[in-house]
Amino acid sequence: MVDGWTDKRQRTLINFLVNSPKGTVFLESVDASEYAKTEEKMVELIEGVINKIGGENVVQVISDNASNMVLAGHCIDLMLEDIGKLPRIKNTLKQAMSVTAYVYVRPGVVNMLRSFTDQKELCRVGVTRFATAFLTLQRMLELKPNLRTMFSSEQWTQSKWSKELDGKKVARIIISVKFWNSVVYILKIYRPLVHVLRLVDGEQKPAMGYIYEAMDRAKEAIAKVFDKEEDYKEAFEIIDRRWDCQLHKPLHAAGFFLNPQFFYNLAEGEVDKEVSTGFYEAVLKLIPDVGEQEKVYTQLSTYRHGDGMFGTPVAVRLRDSQPSAIWWENFGSNTPDLRSFAIKVLSLTCSSSDCERNWSIFENFMSKEEIG
Repeated sequence: MVDGWTDKRQRTLINFLVNSPKGTVFLESVDASEYAKTEEKMVELIEGVINKIGGENVVQVISDNASNMVLAGHCIDLMLEDIGKLPRIKNTLKQAMSVTAYVYVRPGVVNMLRSFTDQKELCRVGVTRFATAFLTLQRMLELKPNLRTMFSSEQWTQSKWSKELDGKKVARIIISVKFWNSVVYILKIYRPLVHVLRLVDGEQKPAMGYIYEAMDRAKEAIAKVFDKEEDYKEAFEIIDRRWDCQLHKPLHAAGFFLNPQFFYNLAEGEVDKEVSTGFYEAVLKLIPDVGEQEKVYTQLSTYRHGDGMFGTPVAVRLRDSQPSAIWWENFGSNTPDLRSFAIKVLSLTCSSSDCERNWSIFENFMSKEEIG
């Protein structure tokens, strides 16, 4: 895992961490101020770390920004950001930002807001995570009656703020039917994607076995809430473009294939070509030895047909509830080579949540020489 950050002395530092089924550990930090934007140097740095760990022990490299190894959470956030640039959505987000910005720089208006909302706050729209925009719009819609009552009340109309140009603009936004219709429209698109973002960033369980299905379900959920395809066509084009070029990898297809919750819910012969191809590509990449590959393929039929331990009543009951990697550990004894491969894939992280932290704490312990 590769994560960049800037310390108080404006140095660009690159942190390297190692993730495994047992957790994530910090490996080292490098002062990359002079070459952080140089692709060749970054490749050299990463190759050096891989050599230290041992190439045979590395399954994937994930980063917070490199397009060829982007994190799932970052990719979905980029989907939200790109969708947020569509004219109709961009304008509504801008209006929502203007409302929260206006309110929260005026203590008197904040107090008035709280009196009308039973002390509930409006979330502020952030600039680094467009999921924050979703939270703001969701809260605004929840408080719509309160906000409209406030900006129509005598308390507001007799206040000095109602006479200000910006105050009048904010009041018009809150009263506008068009604004609220657009908020509902945006939430219909954002809600399923934010659900996927929470899945991969929450990391309560490794998301590799779930991300493929989660993206399919997100698109189905978006399509279901609209009457016409043209209402979500542009958003789908953005989702597909980001998914295909940055996130859709053989590992994600293999994770879906090896997740018993999804695999055994497919009808006989329903595994599509994309999933099967992804699984076999992952095997070829992660198991270079031809003999070991053949062992995995030979054992595959046992899993496909739910034979051996896979078909026991307890294994069947736990398909949907037990984390997939643990399920394989518990019930894959009849297919030891396939089990080893499955656990390796299903234990992979899709998130940078373990390294997205306030790294500046290290400044209290590490000098420039220690970092460099």
